[in-house]
Amino acid sequence: MSKPSKIYFSRPHVTAREIELVTSAIASRRLSGDGDFTRACESKLSTLVGAPVLLTNSGTAALDMAAMLAGLKPGDEVILPSFTFSSTANAVVLRGAVPVFVDVDPGTLNIDPRRTAEAVTPRTRAIFVVHYAGVGADMDAIGAIATQHRLLVLEDAAQALGASYRGRPLGTFGDFAGVSFHDTKNVTSGEGGCLIVNRAGRLGEAEVAREKGTNRKAFFRGEVDKYTWVDVGSSYVPSELNAAFLLAQLERLDEINRERVGQWERYMAALAPLQGTGLLRVPHVPPECVHNGHLFYLLLADARAQSDFIAFMRTREITTPFHYVPLHSAPAGRRYGRVHGSMAVTEDIWQRLVRLPIYPGLGADQDRVLDAIQAWVAAR
Repeated sequence: MSKPSKIYFSRPHVTAREIELVTSAIASRRLSGDGDFTRACESKLSTLVGAPVLLTNSGTAALDMAAMLAGLKPGDEVILPSFTFSSTANAVVLRGAVPVFVDVDPGTLNIDPRRTAEAVTPRTRAIFVVHYAGVGADMDAIGAIATQHRLLVLEDAAQALGASYRGRPLGTFGDFAGVSFHDTKNVTSGEGGCLIVNRAGRLGEAEVAREKGTNRKAFFRGEVDKYTWVDVGSSYVPSELNAAFLLAQLERLDEINRERVGQWERYMAALAPLQGTGLLRVPHVPPECVHNGHLFYLLLADARAQSDFIAFMRTREITTPFHYVPLHSAPAGRRYGRVHGSMAVTEDIWQRLVRLPIYPGLGADQDRVLDAIQAWVAAR
């Protein structure tokens, strides 16, 4: 009997259009950034979110820019969930500020507003919100805390393009927001991202930060006769090759998200009834949130069940990875940050969470995934 083909956790959806536009970019002999393809991507993204957008060479770069533009300085504190990727905390640490880790809500796995409010001190400068799995955090509560204490709100919307909270796009609630176009995201340029500039009057500063601290963008618009170094910045501009690939993806954003949401809903319909077994729990999406099908995860009974499930699925050639080791328990988290309050939810869920394959083109392989899960449950 032949070995079944491997089912990956995530695969980018690539068509002839990506090849066409990348070939066009090569033929143009303009490979550095801020050409026609970059501008086309920024225009599409700006229309989608209703705010100025700057393309970056990674989602991490966008978060770094957000922290830079927030004016974080040594001694400042930024409240953020421990259950997130290192990029969120690194953006804070690189400015000399202190990440203050708080627990997440057990339903959505997003930052817990109650824990956030309790963590505010005179040193607190900002709240860094993460929209896990493309499901919006409680932005009403976070916004109220920020207003009360005069704090900035930064959004790690890496997973959230095309998702919304109370009808408003995620990434448009904070002063600045970062989005990722990494290989695992709904639309991708391999590596890439964008910064959403929601704070009025700050686009010029963002352009300078993105262009190595120079006013090069203003020069090309004819606003200055020469460009020069004017402030702190770095090299955050993606190449036209990345932008060309991304443009082809953005043209199909709605189609890609619809297919992912359809697969998400099929998982939900098949697996929600299994919650009665006590062996697993499916995601929770509050009614005020519209997600984008970025992730479908299961919360299993305990750490042993997580390891057993991953190993079982591997025997079926199905990849079902865990997610984030909590930052507060990581070596760098202990070195650079501090914890406020109980981390009971975070310390529990990371040892139980597994992610299921979800991507355009999964097709009939989703049946294999569901059959394997049913077999795992039946064997318990």
